[in-house]
Amino acid sequence: MTDDSRYGVLGTRDHPTFGLDTFGDLELDATGGPVSQAEAIRQVVAEGVLADEVGLDFFGIGEHHRADFAVSAPDVVLAAIAGQTRRIRLGTSVTVLSSDDPIRVFQRFATLDAVSGGRADVTLGRGSFTESFPLFGLSLEDYEVLFDEKLDLFAQLLEERPVTWEGTVRPPVEGIEVFPRTEHGLVAWVGVGGTPESVVRAGRHGLPLVVAVIGGSPERFRPLVDLYHRALDYYHHGTRPVSMHSPGHVAATDELAREQMYPHQAAAFTKIGAERGWGPYTPEQFEDGAAPTGSLFVGSPETVARKIAWAVRALGLSRFQLKYAVGTLPHAQRLESIRLYGTEVVPRVRELLAADPVIA
Repeated sequence: MTDDSRYGVLGTRDHPTFGLDTFGDLELDATGGPVSQAEAIRQVVAEGVLADEVGLDFFGIGEHHRADFAVSAPDVVLAAIAGQTRRIRLGTSVTVLSSDDPIRVFQRFATLDAVSGGRADVTLGRGSFTESFPLFGLSLEDYEVLFDEKLDLFAQLLEERPVTWEGTVRPPVEGIEVFPRTEHGLVAWVGVGGTPESVVRAGRHGLPLVVAVIGGSPERFRPLVDLYHRALDYYHHGTRPVSMHSPGHVAATDELAREQMYPHQAAAFTKIGAERGWGPYTPEQFEDGAAPTGSLFVGSPETVARKIAWAVRALGLSRFQLKYAVGTLPHAQRLESIRLYGTEVVPRVRELLAADPVIA
């Protein structure tokens, strides 16, 4: 299936779509400890259902294999959400293709596409965490080649024709057909963290791009987005959507949003930083991110809407994805953030973009 019309539902630079992302973060219970991972997964389902109710376009769940995130099988959780929703697209942010089998990933998401009535997305990435590699008996020395070869195989599977492929990381296949078939083609994105090689790889395969902006200014990703468009042209592909994933939180006022988000953002990034040799997360880092050109979309509906509209224009986005679940941020506050995002932020972004259309 090579029909580019499958991408029309994802948004365009003139008419972008808006979504949410979560990793199944665990809030704290009444004793001060984390809720069970089972409870966190049930909360994600409720959040996905609310996202559909307030009119959002996309709900994404990340795959992780560590104690502070509950979801290791996003497609199963997305299927549960599919059964309680009717319109919203459902996908990942991201699926760690490097440590999975491309054929099984395709089968699982083709199945999700079927049960959801054609609403499935899958975003393929190498993952910003590495726990899945030893868990599945893979070497980090193969980090690059695993993703490169498996993405090549997956891109061929998307054609839904007999596939012959050979690489170094798994046995070759010759003339295989993979089932179930989809009705209109599976939508697959490539998630990148900001390296030129990753952007060119996505362009080579003609797959839509998701840029994870979790630090610095979104503006610094503009050269990479331009490189992606040049790669698409070089490899003779048509226009593809570009999305952006960034953390944030919406509350009634700027002050309340920052007050609610900061302690959970600081605790989460300090913990991850300690694992990676970084220093503790500081108030100055938070304020830099919350600035008008920073990477944190935190504030009142008007503040967040204006910042999203700016980012859409700056990068020529077809979709924006707010990573709304921040560490131990309580479920109740996440639900209110989703409600405000869907009912106030997104309509306001559309007004701002209509008044000042994207030129990029």
